[in-house]
This record gives sequence, C-alpha cells and structure tokens, in this order.
Amino acid sequence: MSINWFPGHMNKAIREIRDILPKVDLVIEIVDARLPYSSANPVIEQFRAGKPCLKLLSKSDLADPAITAQWLAHLEKDASVRAMAITTEHPEQIRRLAETCKRLPGVKPDALGNVTALITGIPNVGKSTLINTLAGRPIAKAGNEPAVTQAQQRIDLRNGFVLIDSPGILWPKIENANSGYRLALSGAIKATAIRDDDVGVFAADFFLKTYPALMRERFKLDELPIGGVELLEVAGRQRGCLGSGGHVDFNRISTILINEFRSATLGLISLETPEIAEAEKIVVARVMAEKAAEKESKEKARKRAYHLSKAGRKT
Repeated sequence: MSINWFPGHMNKAIREIRDILPKVDLVIEIVDARLPYSSANPVIEQFRAGKPCLKLLSKSDLADPAITAQWLAHLEKDASVRAMAITTEHPEQIRRLAETCKRLPGVKPDALGNVTALITGIPNVGKSTLINTLAGRPIAKAGNEPAVTQAQQRIDLRNGFVLIDSPGILWPKIENANSGYRLALSGAIKATAIRDDDVGVFAADFFLKTYPALMRERFKLDELPIGGVELLEVAGRQRGCLGSGGHVDFNRISTILINEFRSATLGLISLETPEIAEAEKIVVARVMAEKAAEKESKEKARKRAYHLSKAGRKT
C-alpha cells in the first residue's frame, strides 16, 4: 500500500524544523496513545539527535490503559525521553506541562529564565488543542481534519515557557503498510488517501484477533466470524448497510466501524504494542535494505550499459 499524501506545507515544515532545532531547549512530540509507534515521526527522531524530549501520548482516554502503560515504560528506556499519557479530559495535567519541561534533565533556562520548546506531531493528533489548553485561550487553530496548522508560529506563554509550534507533519513515504492503515484508522491521513473499505478490513481483522470480547459484545455475536471481511459482512447486515441486490455496502459499514473506533464506542482499543512495533521495525529495515540494494544494482547496470554503448560508438 502506498500513501500519496504529502502536502507542500509539510515539506516546508520539515525544513523549518531542521533549522529551528539548534535554537530550542527540548522537543515536545505528541503521538497518539493508540498507535505511539506509527504516529511518531522518524524525521523528528533523526533531527532530534539526543536533545531532551517529552513524548506525550494524547487521546489516552481512548486507548487500552494496559497497553499505554507498556508504551510509557518502553519509551523511557531512552534516557533522553520522558513519556506521559495525557487527555483533554484532565486539562489540569496539561497546564502543568511547562513546569514538567523545566525539570527535564538537560533543560536549562536562558538568561531571561525562559525555556523554549519545539512542539510537533503528526496531523490530527491534538497538538493545537493542547496548545490552547496550555495557554488558557484559543491561540492555535484546532479542528477534526488533519493539516489544520500550516505555518510555524512562536507562542510566548508568559510563564517562562515559549513554544515553537510547527504544522502537523507526515514523512514523504510510509514504508510500513500496517502503519499506514493505523494512521488512516486514527484519522491522521485524509479520507481521500485510502479507501474506507480497505481500512475497514484491516481494522476488523485486527479487532477480531486482539479484542474478540469487545467484538462479541458490540455486535451481539455468539460465535465470532473467521476474518475481517466476514465481520464486516455480519455488521453490515445488522446495520442495514445494503446496496443493490441485498449485498453489503462494505464502504458504508467500514466508515461506521472506523468512526466507532475513533469515538471508543467499540471500547478502549490500542492498535499496536511495543512488541509489535519492534517486530515491524525489523521487517521494514529488511525491506528498505532490499530496495536500496535493488536500486544500487539497477544503477550499476545502467552505468555499465552506458559505458558499453559509449565504447561501441567509438569503434
């Protein structure tokens, strides 16, 4: 699966982040608590280079709390990272983040007593809402669609804490197909990038394997279907999502399933564990190495053909 959605303002934002990083004291990266691996931008990790980082697992009220606890412990294995699960249901926790950042190891206020943080995250992860909660007033534009913030801005909270807000950014190519589906399922990727029925089949299959009890309860099933397509078939008939000839409209029922996941109507669900993430990293690294080797081989063959052709013209 290929994700073809990388708006121009995101490319610009990546360049700006690279330029501003040396001037900030720490990085605040917001990830989705339901998919901390897939929603963490590898570009940020590459640029950060050991600079202190506060990882905020947003929307934690929608995630499986047991899995969130695993992620917090896993992320803090990196000595430069502090991880916290947050939710807008508890704004007082968010309002204390300025003091939390000032106490992070390696963070030192400037001559005026200010600490400057770059705050970043993928689209639709809740960054603008968090900034507005921190400020106590609407500063950043928030919305339910990705790519709302499109320009970097400096926000002085006037409490010794300065934020550099960057647009929500994805990376040019999502190598892990599973991550692409998870991002689409969470709403980080616009609905036009991947068909809902493709996402729905991925989601239904994962829910059946990982949260069978929730599926049995939600759809009042005595016996669970064998796979995602079959679950969508059953759910589609239950919800009256039928098209011509009485066939299930998979796009309609998939949209319903996606929305019920996002609202936690299905229950508290996390889409990945640290173990899943580590296993997928190995697969992605192998695939990327194979692609690089194939590209190098083609380039060598192209050069060889060029030199042979050039030698033939001389003779």
